[in-house]
Amino acid sequence: MWSIIIVIILSVIAYFITDQLIPNLKDLFINAGLYGVDLCKNSKNKIPEALGVVSGCIFLVTSFTFIPIVFGNGLMDRESFPHNEFAELLAALLSICCMLLLGFADDVLDLRWRYKLLLPTVASLPLLVVYYVNFNSTTFVIPIPFREWLGASINIGFLYYIYMGMLAVFCTNAINILAGINGLEVGQSVIIAISVIVFDIIELRGDQYKAHTFSLHIMLPYLATALALLKHNWYPSKVFVGDTFCYVSGMTFAVVGILSHFSKTVLLFFLPQIINFLYSVPQLFHFVPCPRHRLPKYSAETDLLQASRTVIVKKDMTFLTKTIVQILRIIQLVDVKEDSDTIVMNNLTLINLFLIKFGPMPEVRLVIMLMLFQCLCSCIAFVIRYPMASYFYDT
Repeated sequence: MWSIIIVIILSVIAYFITDQLIPNLKDLFINAGLYGVDLCKNSKNKIPEALGVVSGCIFLVTSFTFIPIVFGNGLMDRESFPHNEFAELLAALLSICCMLLLGFADDVLDLRWRYKLLLPTVASLPLLVVYYVNFNSTTFVIPIPFREWLGASINIGFLYYIYMGMLAVFCTNAINILAGINGLEVGQSVIIAISVIVFDIIELRGDQYKAHTFSLHIMLPYLATALALLKHNWYPSKVFVGDTFCYVSGMTFAVVGILSHFSKTVLLFFLPQIINFLYSVPQLFHFVPCPRHRLPKYSAETDLLQASRTVIVKKDMTFLTKTIVQILRIIQLVDVKEDSDTIVMNNLTLINLFLIKFGPMPEVRLVIMLMLFQCLCSCIAFVIRYPMASYFYDT
């Protein structure tokens, strides 16, 4: 317990350091050409990009500072030194550090999407190696209703490592594609982090005490630095976080989910991101035309955001495209306008879905609604994890 208290103290310090550094480094990023313009506002002021690298660096430095404090006593007695726990922490920080580097490279070089899928896979390798050495548990517990046919558990072997690698890829990119308005990337990450911390605190009394203590050691400094970044990224944004923050955040959640053995629970906290991903699949895989930016459209006259749209030329439509559009129309998940030659429909993101269901609205109201939806989904996740789980598992 004393180690958690120390982490809390270090995290509070990290918050204030991050809060002071971000405004002091803004001009440095602009002078280096790392800046953008907020497309959802009238103002064309330069806003520094990739400031997620600042919060990411402070998060890692705080975690590095924590190492000698926690493991210092073990250095005096090498026979009792917790080598496995030390290896887990180093692998976790190495994977996060790799994503910090690769995310910043993406912000600077604007890498193609195929690299955004490859980079998290490479960065997760230290994590998977340590998991193999320390645990190598590749068994899934079968839900009670299916045990008559499949048994109590099933060992899927190497497929489990593919699943964990895909988890890292999903977490990093899921936050990245649910983005585009002030405070959304950091806001959703903060709510997920708080959800994980609450889950850890609940589980501290269980038999996985060490695993959830490890998770808290990582999540508390992450949350502190993310909150400091959110202060500057909230509407109206003074800084943009860039892909760096999304990559670091996704890998951090993947790290605690894998090494603390609750990867399925982590996915429950990603319900809005899963919904957004499934809704976006037709455009992500180019079954439906996908523009470079799917940001909501800003109206300067009303100062409101409305759903952005994509154009489908009817003569170029495949059978699959026609089927997808028709299904989306039937279940009322798209707003379609068509003439003899084209079909115009909203871009397939959760942000645009909110705008077609609730109508045009100010940016700050939209991000608050999305954050409330994230909170609602976290509450649903806890209901699934505890009351409902007893119907499917022996808990």
